[in-house]
Amino acid sequence: MENVHILTQRVSGRGDFLPFSAEQTHTNETAATHDLITELQTSLVIEDVLAIYAKFAKQLLNFSGLQFQSTLGTAQTSDSNTNASPYSYDLAIGREHLGQLIYFSQYPISKAIENKLRALHSALAYPLRNAMMYSRVLKLATKDALTGLNNRSQFNDILSQKLENCRRYQRPFSLMLLDLDNFKQVNDNYGHKVGDDVLKEFSQVLCSSIRGTDSVFRFGGDEFSLIIEDPEFTTNKVVAERIMHLVRNSSLMAKYKVTTSIGFTLANSQDCETEIFARADKGLYKAKASGRNCAKAY
Repeated sequence: MENVHILTQRVSGRGDFLPFSAEQTHTNETAATHDLITELQTSLVIEDVLAIYAKFAKQLLNFSGLQFQSTLGTAQTSDSNTNASPYSYDLAIGREHLGQLIYFSQYPISKAIENKLRALHSALAYPLRNAMMYSRVLKLATKDALTGLNNRSQFNDILSQKLENCRRYQRPFSLMLLDLDNFKQVNDNYGHKVGDDVLKEFSQVLCSSIRGTDSVFRFGGDEFSLIIEDPEFTTNKVVAERIMHLVRNSSLMAKYKVTTSIGFTLANSQDCETEIFARADKGLYKAKASGRNCAKAY
């Protein structure tokens, strides 16, 4: 009779593996860890690193969701279901604490599986730290340090991409330029600390006035921009009115008599970056010439 060799047996529901041969199991685990390390080195995006790790970890544990919480925020795999019980593990390299890795599972995690997961955590730690460092560098390169908004460099890249999509796929959009009326006198009379507070307040106004598909930028000083995923003048007017309403109702901005002037324009398939920006800037100039604290199209 032909011999049948059973190498492992899964205990239903819990994700535990009972080895038939300790030597074979150790060999398989070492090979799996090596494969994991190799794949983890293929990406510097935190979510991608988690997705790669999850693929290997699910061979040990039947979890429904995986999250990583750190000073950068919360990242998770795209298919995560976080309704099950959370099981948290600190990730560190020496004395450097990276964050918490959280598994969501409806079944308890046994000590045997926990020990195996911790071995995988060691393989995950360095690639995850590299991805975190890359994320921080990318943020410094694309974000305004004071407000946390996208900066001018990011604006140039996104505007170029939007114009390309407009030409190729007929996806028009709107560009809005904004600055603060009477802002210079705030800095001159009350100091840059108050000026910074006003800029941060206005940044919050802009973020609360748009949808998730729109983008906000700070160029520097009191100059801001919005890219709005809607090619209608009426939509721009609604957004502009919402911004001006929130500025009027801000106790901080009212205290220092700061308002906003706005210019906007619609993209077309023949536009280049210079042309669309020039039109929005002319709209802003019209708003200034009309007494400020208003929005004008061009």
